[in-house]
This record gives sequence, C-alpha cells and structure tokens, in this order.
Amino acid sequence: MTVLKVIEILAESEKSWEDAARTAVEKANDTVKNIRSVYVQDQTATVSDGKIAKFRVNVKITFEVK
Repeated sequence: MTVLKVIEILAESEKSWEDAARTAVEKANDTVKNIRSVYVQDQTATVSDGKIAKFRVNVKITFEVK
C-alpha cells in the first residue's frame, strides 16, 4: 500500500509563473524526497510602476511517504 502526503508551498519568480512553480519543486526537493506531482492552485503577481514585478504561485506538492 502506498501512502502519499500533500504539502502546500508558496514561491515566486521574477521570470514567470512556470519558473515560480519550478522553484517550488526544486526547493521542496532539498528536504522532501519521492515527489510525485505538483498542482498549481493559485497564480498571482505583484505590480510595481505599472509592470509585473514578481510572479507568485501557491502549489500543492504530493510525495510518497516511505
């Protein structure tokens, strides 16, 4: 029987939402092993001087508990 756990992570990037999601997975992988999937729950951005300054994502990362 496989047991999976889900954690929620917030990450940001100056490049794109995709890069923010990639950053979230890479940082989570530093301490969490056996990552199976990532679900992007929300995408937001901060604005400065009328331009997008940072892209933010709220992701749920699923990993196997061994």
